[in-house]
Amino acid sequence: MDSKLLRYTLRVDRVLFQKFRYIAESEGRSANKEIEQYLKRCVAQYEKENGKIPLKPEE
Repeated sequence: MDSKLLRYTLRVDRVLFQKFRYIAESEGRSANKEIEQYLKRCVAQYEKENGKIPLKPEE
């Protein structure tokens, strides 16, 4: 597995996730890829408004 990928367990309301999966499928994506796209848009918007987020090197 790519060392850049992180596994993360997400707990979310079942009905909300069913609706999210419906949206993902309508966009031709898996729920995982739809979450990834949402996160990318969210980070891009935040950095546009607040500047680049500084990251510490991982140990």
